[in-house]
Amino acid sequence: MQAILREYLTIHGYWVLFLWTFLEGEAGLILAGFLAFQGYFTVPGVMLTAFAGAFCGDQFYFYLGRLKGKYLLAHSHYLVRKLRKGLKLIEKYGNFVAFVSRFTYGFRIVLPIILGMTPFSGGRFVVLNVVSAFVWAIAFTLAGFFFGKSAELFVGGDLKRYEHYLLATLAGIIFLVWVAHFLHIWIRKQPARRRLQRMKAASLQRGRA
Repeated sequence: MQAILREYLTIHGYWVLFLWTFLEGEAGLILAGFLAFQGYFTVPGVMLTAFAGAFCGDQFYFYLGRLKGKYLLAHSHYLVRKLRKGLKLIEKYGNFVAFVSRFTYGFRIVLPIILGMTPFSGGRFVVLNVVSAFVWAIAFTLAGFFFGKSAELFVGGDLKRYEHYLLATLAGIIFLVWVAHFLHIWIRKQPARRRLQRMKAASLQRGRA
């Protein structure tokens, strides 16, 4: 298994990581950090690739919003739903939003698009995007790397023997965090859903009367 994985990652690993981080990327970057600990990648190589993918991705989304914002609003109900909350975040946090957008789950792609639709300076966005992508790439690479370090303390020096179990464990942890996040959002939205149901029921009763 190790030989096949090493051969695949040697040929395709870095450009796959670039595309992954261009689109989203936390889960893939953590896994890449662990694989760097295992020697399939280099830590600087993972960090630089993730930085490049994240930076290019957010620049693309920012100028997509700047150039095609009206078209996207007319054709994307998802973006329309996110627009109001995104504008509130921009109004509340100002420049800081451009820095933290990469760390806000569910708004990673949307916030740069919304920022591009506002008068937010393109030059200012570049500077904040560089800093944000740099911090993000280091933080999540090290998260995967130190997962490997921690695992080594429990299973000893021969991690190769347990590699597939550790990859499955790491993927399971990431999945559980993802599920917990959406469960938290679902619970938070329940009061609003109940209010909406009561409003609909009251409206139906008035209509029958």
